[in-house]
Amino acid sequence: MQRKIFLTLCCVAALVFVGCGQKETTAPEESATPAEQTAAPTPIDQSTVGSITGKVSFQGTKPKVARIMMDQDPVCVEKHGGQPVYAEDGELNSNGTLPNVFVYVKAGAEKYTFATPSTPVELDQDGCMYKPHVLGIMVGQTLSILTKDATTHNIHPMPKDNREWNMSQAPNAAPLDQKFSRPEIMIPVKCNQHPWMRAYIGVTKNPFFAVTGSDGTYTIEGLPPGDYTIEAWSAGFGSGEVRQELKVTVGAKESKTADFTFKGVSGSIRSARRGPEFAPALAVSRRERYLTWVKRDNSSLAAFCLLGETSNFSGLVRSQLI
Repeated sequence: MQRKIFLTLCCVAALVFVGCGQKETTAPEESATPAEQTAAPTPIDQSTVGSITGKVSFQGTKPKVARIMMDQDPVCVEKHGGQPVYAEDGELNSNGTLPNVFVYVKAGAEKYTFATPSTPVELDQDGCMYKPHVLGIMVGQTLSILTKDATTHNIHPMPKDNREWNMSQAPNAAPLDQKFSRPEIMIPVKCNQHPWMRAYIGVTKNPFFAVTGSDGTYTIEGLPPGDYTIEAWSAGFGSGEVRQELKVTVGAKESKTADFTFKGVSGSIRSARRGPEFAPALAVSRRERYLTWVKRDNSSLAAFCLLGETSNFSGLVRSQLI
């Protein structure tokens, strides 16, 4: 019995060390771009291409969006003029649709090869928030990370299939340029300095993707005639990421409609017992198998092992210090 308790304590200690004591890692340039991305682009008859448009609606009880407390960094508070700031995960548009949904061609474009865009995709840090919250980029395309804040950030993508890295960026620093060598939907990005900061990057091998905006709509253009699987990804409503797929056949010069509806999740995630002085931090990952709690005064951390499967914690559980 004593040996079992000892092993459990060792597990917890190891998780705290891994989850809370990560050091900044240098991010060398990715290795050579995969061969399929450097091959000559497949010719596509532009006179035959079509498009897919649609909207992403929400059905159910409107989720409560958590308020973000930025008190740990006065620069962040000042940037917002003292006005309240709310998390973007679980946000709804006024017309009942969802913003920040990544919609892309999951299958059907494999026989085509596309040139890697030379124009970088920008991820900005403004008001201690990532902008945009959700973005798409092609394999091998440059991601240029900018900052408008008078405070230091630490950009930390957490991929499963690409190289993980984290790099600091001081005020007025030059952009940080990085690339992803493999497709991956989605890559969460956090800031080790400001735990509420979160962005999501969809890395694809084709240019057929879009992100819904303030009206909940999307458009994917330039599609050669064919049969496609379209997937819509959302960070979810407090219980992890959600996805939906639709089959769409696009004829020559056709414009097809593909609408998605996401439903709210009832109930709540059960967590380890804790005292009232603790609040959940932004830190559950399907890879890490543990949950981190942070004291409301940010003075100390504690980790609790999650026993059993972590499928119910798919993606990131988003909960803010309130």
